[in-house]
Amino acid sequence: MIRSPRPLPALAFALLLAGCASYAPQPLAPDPALLAPPVASVLQARADAIARPWLAPVRIDLQAPLDDAAVAALAVVNGPDLVALRARSGIAEAQAFAAGLLPDPTFSLGADKVLRGPDTLLNLSAALGFDLNALRTRALTRAQANAQARSVRLDLAWAEWQAAGQARLQAARIRAYERQLPPLRESAEAASRLAEASLRAAARGDLAADAAQAQRLAALDAQTRLRTLEQDLLGARQALNRLLGLPPDTTLVLAATAVAETPPATLDALFAQARAQRSDLAALRAGYDAQEAALHKAILQQFPSLNLSLTGNRDSAGNLLLGPALDFTLPLWNRNRGNIAVETATRATLRAEYDARLFQTRADLAAAREALLLALRQRAAAQADAPALQRQAAAARAAARRGDLSQAAAEASTQAWRDRALLLAQLDQTIAEHRIALELLTGAPSENTP
Repeated sequence: MIRSPRPLPALAFALLLAGCASYAPQPLAPDPALLAPPVASVLQARADAIARPWLAPVRIDLQAPLDDAAVAALAVVNGPDLVALRARSGIAEAQAFAAGLLPDPTFSLGADKVLRGPDTLLNLSAALGFDLNALRTRALTRAQANAQARSVRLDLAWAEWQAAGQARLQAARIRAYERQLPPLRESAEAASRLAEASLRAAARGDLAADAAQAQRLAALDAQTRLRTLEQDLLGARQALNRLLGLPPDTTLVLAATAVAETPPATLDALFAQARAQRSDLAALRAGYDAQEAALHKAILQQFPSLNLSLTGNRDSAGNLLLGPALDFTLPLWNRNRGNIAVETATRATLRAEYDARLFQTRADLAAAREALLLALRQRAAAQADAPALQRQAAAARAAARRGDLSQAAAEASTQAWRDRALLLAQLDQTIAEHRIALELLTGAPSENTP
């Protein structure tokens, strides 16, 4: 009876092939998905999938007024730069996965034919090798790769936090510009009316030419301020759409927010929060841990590297030989001193960079805190007599309608109130921007500040 060959070798070969990766081309699309208007359901699914301690769950509806939480969520889940950064972070994760894999053994096979001599058999040799040096440093290699991956994830979290803050900053500017637009339009229209009346009066000889020229220049200045604000508003809207990954022609409606007049925490409290919450500082610490592992590995590599081989041989006389072989380097001159010096200097550089980042963080916090306190004091001073200016403007307009006051005097009183309203709007914008700057510097929302 003829028995068929055992299928075990073929089965093992098939299993090895099944575990191999296969290549599939993925060409670039002519129209990337980021250029198309995002679907609300897709945005909501992305927002629900990303969990951040500072990102509250929100309902994303581009047709409804967006508050700061929705703006921040949109920037994180749909910002094109963050989408690319999240894809790039997969490289570090893949490197951490590769660092945990065991090295494959090596196998060699050779055959020698006797060209002259009494022996007639082929000289066959085979060797199975193992890299013991890779096993010795495997734990440090994994620790280094995991720390590097953690540093990349923390850098991504810091980029998300900064993008969310920049989007909120643009939203605050849009709100402030929209608030300043009506009084500036009223000022420009009133200045134009006064300039036209002054020119007519000058033509009749009832007003000096220099007075009419002054009114005309005031009208031109009011028009320039209005055009500048309209340009700033358009730029802020386009910048916000870009940060949120929306088409440039998208018009968002932003929900109104109240101005917080509470003073910030002390500098020591803000600095303590920044050290604990800022993910860029945590990323630097993770990078330093990775460098510690790299230096430790370089020190271990100064010792002889070991490679173990198991060799088998059949010589031309038919003798069968089997035995191990061990090879290693002799640490006489190099001893990996160059790599150790490089890794040591790199560790010292990372320590200095971390200290410099801490110093810069405290300096930035101090500057932002003082700027916020100054803006709060300026707003309090501007708000003190604002109600009186508003009442005076209303009284002047009523007196002008009765004929008890000239139109020019009434317009001057009204313009004084408009200027104060514009100043208050600008100070509110400054306060909002400084508060967002403090949050960006501390790495957490202001409500978490001690």
